[in-house]
Amino acid sequence: MADLSNLAGLGSEPSGQIDSSVSSASNRSLRLAEKEKRKGEADPFGLAVKYLSQVEAGTVVRGNDELERNMVRVETVALSKGLPPEVITVLLDLALSLNAGTANCTRVLKFLIPATVVPQEAIVKGVSWLCVGKMPMNAQVLFVRWVLTVFDLIDCKDDLRSIYGFIFSFVTEENLCPFICHLLYLLTMREHGELMTKWFNFFGRQPFLTQLLALYKVFRPDLVTLSLPSRVRTGFKNHNSTWKVALSAVQRKNKGAVLVDQSLSLDVKEKPSSRKRKLHHLAIPPLTSAFDSNSSKKVLRLQELRSFKELLENIHNIELPAQMGSLLGSALALHYLDCVQDESAFLRLNFWLGHSLQEEFLLCPVDGSSDNTSEACRFLSTILFSQQFLQEGFSSTESFLYKFLSVWDGCLLRPQILDLLSDIPLMPSFYMHKLLFEPLKQLYFTSTVFFKCSVIECLNSMLVKWLTWHSVSASEGGLDISLNSNSSMTMTLSGFMDSVMELVRFVGLLASEGLRLESCHVLLLNQTLAFYETVCDMFLKFSLPLIIMPPAGVFYPALFATDSVSVDRLGYIMYRYRKNLTLAKKQEQQREQTFHISRNTYKEFNRNLQAMVNSMWNSWWCVPGSDIEIDKDLIALSKVAEPWCRFDLIHHPALFSYAIEFHQRTGKYWNWYMEFLFNQGFYGLNNFIQTNTGHGSTLNSQEDGQPKSQP
Repeated sequence: MADLSNLAGLGSEPSGQIDSSVSSASNRSLRLAEKEKRKGEADPFGLAVKYLSQVEAGTVVRGNDELERNMVRVETVALSKGLPPEVITVLLDLALSLNAGTANCTRVLKFLIPATVVPQEAIVKGVSWLCVGKMPMNAQVLFVRWVLTVFDLIDCKDDLRSIYGFIFSFVTEENLCPFICHLLYLLTMREHGELMTKWFNFFGRQPFLTQLLALYKVFRPDLVTLSLPSRVRTGFKNHNSTWKVALSAVQRKNKGAVLVDQSLSLDVKEKPSSRKRKLHHLAIPPLTSAFDSNSSKKVLRLQELRSFKELLENIHNIELPAQMGSLLGSALALHYLDCVQDESAFLRLNFWLGHSLQEEFLLCPVDGSSDNTSEACRFLSTILFSQQFLQEGFSSTESFLYKFLSVWDGCLLRPQILDLLSDIPLMPSFYMHKLLFEPLKQLYFTSTVFFKCSVIECLNSMLVKWLTWHSVSASEGGLDISLNSNSSMTMTLSGFMDSVMELVRFVGLLASEGLRLESCHVLLLNQTLAFYETVCDMFLKFSLPLIIMPPAGVFYPALFATDSVSVDRLGYIMYRYRKNLTLAKKQEQQREQTFHISRNTYKEFNRNLQAMVNSMWNSWWCVPGSDIEIDKDLIALSKVAEPWCRFDLIHHPALFSYAIEFHQRTGKYWNWYMEFLFNQGFYGLNNFIQTNTGHGSTLNSQEDGQPKSQP
């Protein structure tokens, strides 16, 4: 029995060990399960993504609480923090495969907000789902709109360009065509130049097709034989309204992670009741390459350049950036744009710029707060810097200004808007009245004197740039003047003269009425005279055979001004007019020029010259038959002694203080007074008097060796 008991004891020992090991394994499993449970509770988003990645075709959607719960969980994170790249891939595949149903497809696409970048392979796979043809049309349109919205966040675009033909095949879909054309416009490169012409004839001259065809014509003009308007209006509309609010919120929270296209970078006001979208974030995108760093193409990124020498050495290996707006923030990029003169680059840049200005300033007007205004000011200043660097304006900026002038209040961003306005290129005269003169006239006559001064200064700057452009064309021997270096439009010399004449006459009208309304304000008068300092020298300085005299509403306020600077400037202007007219007359007599100065111009000059000489030198400003003839009885009522000499070089209100000072210091000799007066810095008056009377600042014509007394 003892042996048996021993045997029993031997047999029972292993059984206890087995029970212990089983219990230990069970406890380990429970601990792991508990750990996973706690992990799941700590990371519900990860579990939700995992669940959604395992949803298969045929899954019941209606009444599926688990699917709904996980969908809400992912949607909440997406709208608050954005989604990482790998989750974008999972959710895009879930949506486009329709495994979770058509309704959830649209739902997922609407909250597909990237936190950083969008993986290229996700977009490529999405295009493959388009090719399957399972999705309803509204889902297909929404997908392509989403791609356009996040286009600048796609990490690389090489593979997308490799399936260009597949994307192009959807041009035949009428509902998809506008969005596909926009996507193709962003993807098109030189090798994609043989696909478009037949579809243009099929659909007709739709704006989006015309825009794309204009880009193709740049790359392959031999294939695109259709005539296109020289200025193609923007044919692509904004498609980012569905995602704009969420993208803005995510961008604010993930500062510095990635910069979205400026047109998407809009903050949203706290007040949802406001129907106007307010501009809060305007930033030039950073330079980013459109190619993968591992790409086999031998290209150099613009952001890798450090000097102008490197730019010249690699000028043929440089690829344009993914976001054309980034060119505006880099001097080297602008050098490259100016050197290569790539028309496709200007097309893309003008499209981006035109869309941004339209979206941010016309559709979403700045609300006037200091943050918004300063941000918009920096953005417009960057555009101004780029235009001044390239020495010409962008066509998209020009189109924007014509629209903006009709809604502008004259106060918002005034310096930047007027500086941009001065960069407007030459235009035919029949466009000027409607696009430029009418809106400016309404603002001018209803604004302060300081705004009036700013407008005159702006138009003076515009005239100088037009004349400079003409002088360059004239020096190159061209009879036709190119309106822009990136435009095929030209203008004949007579057409150019008509445009300049309209501009000068318009400023003359503004100045005359403005001086009358503002009681000949000294600042406005001096800005006006600065403009006519440009006008009086158009023939000599800019080789333009056109001389236009200032109207009476400008000439006489300057002649009878109470400040000496205005009178001196008028003297200089009349002196330069005489120089220009003398040379023009000489060339006409020698038959050296085709265009002739009008006889009326000579008559106007002689009339103004006579009035000025009579007033300041001959002491007889009120000559019978002149423009300023005043009835003698009316003059007598003023009870002014010797009224006829009140505007000579001694008694003129602008010079009388100098005459008193001279009399107190020296005496009464006329030549000494002339010397004293012109040594005060009145070089304009000195030249005018010396040219028209033979007297100047030096003591001449002394027959008896003594200074002459006043005549």
